[in-house]
Amino acid sequence: MTQIDSAWLREFDEAMRGFFAIDHAEAGMHEIELSWYADLPANDAALAYGRDFDLCRVDTFWPSPG
Repeated sequence: MTQIDSAWLREFDEAMRGFFAIDHAEAGMHEIELSWYADLPANDAALAYGRDFDLCRVDTFWPSPG
């Protein structure tokens, strides 16, 4: 089993909240699911998880500022 780095997890949760308005706990992710994505940079991992599980991106309804 892959050990999840705490800095990576913080960045992953930040990316998840930015893209999908949820963090890994709210998505129901446990260490096994997190390990599937832990070899990717946090932003890429969040986007990959969202694609894999058909999450709706926040900017679908509210465009990003700027």
